[in-house]
Amino acid sequence: MKSIVIFLAGLLLLAAAALGGGGYFAYKQASNPGPSEANTIVLLEPGSTVSKIADTLQDAGIIQYAELFTAVVRIRGEQNSLKAGEYEIPARASVMDVVDILIEGKSILHRITAPEGLTTAQIIALIAADETLVGDITLEPPEGELLPETYAFTRGETRDDLIRRMMKAQDALVDRVWNDRAMELPFSTPQEAIILASIVEKETGVPEERPMIAAVFVNRLRRGMRLESDPTIIYGLTKGEPLGRGLRQSELRGETPYNTYVISGLPPTPIGNPGRAAIEAVLNPAETDALFFVADGTGGHAFAATNREHERNVAVWRQIERERRQGG
Repeated sequence: MKSIVIFLAGLLLLAAAALGGGGYFAYKQASNPGPSEANTIVLLEPGSTVSKIADTLQDAGIIQYAELFTAVVRIRGEQNSLKAGEYEIPARASVMDVVDILIEGKSILHRITAPEGLTTAQIIALIAADETLVGDITLEPPEGELLPETYAFTRGETRDDLIRRMMKAQDALVDRVWNDRAMELPFSTPQEAIILASIVEKETGVPEERPMIAAVFVNRLRRGMRLESDPTIIYGLTKGEPLGRGLRQSELRGETPYNTYVISGLPPTPIGNPGRAAIEAVLNPAETDALFFVADGTGGHAFAATNREHERNVAVWRQIERERRQGG
């Protein structure tokens, strides 16, 4: 059988010079459906020769004869066009089909999602746990310098490369939106904007509230009021890991660089990695006189411009909490 295959491959090579009957027969053989009965995933390592690729495809049951594949590639002059990667080859793909797929180079894309608000350590842990990525993590990006999004990558991309992409994505976003920021904001650098955006990100899970939350903090900064944000206290205690309980009065008064009930202005670093919407909200906050907000029982918040109005909103929230405890 192998001698027949070598003969067919030879006919293919001869067909490059003159398409005779044998050449036509060999080309037809390379265009016939392949042996695989189901879609097959195959990984072609970078640096593989045509012969190595052919052997890998044959071992995976995608093609029947490695020699025929190699001959097709040589006749078409595509020895340097086959791209490494992870491919899903359709069932019954012919040798010609497989060559076309490898030339096009559309590898399988894997995805990883870094949720908004995670700390850098938490995002790094997600990347470290992904078995499709390779390599040790040697980078130590500062807090707040990764853009939380869903990133597509091919098998074999390094973890460091993905982290660099997250850092570049955040730099590109900030460069783009910084020049379109509102006038007279109470901060003067992109880093300060990221710090405030990280606090906004932690304060609400309702996307459409971000501009209002941002506006409250901007208004407080303008008036020299403390931000009084609970997530900043938690970050000072746990570096952003869940506290697992409510804050204690002693912690509200605790003197850490991140306790915005104690310090004036912004904490020294972000308290997580804010997403695109939170960054945009801080740079273009809602127009409002609100200085306070408190949970309203629906997952969102009630906003107030005066302390008296805020106290009424707090009283409503306390009643909701009591009713929930009684109902539970």
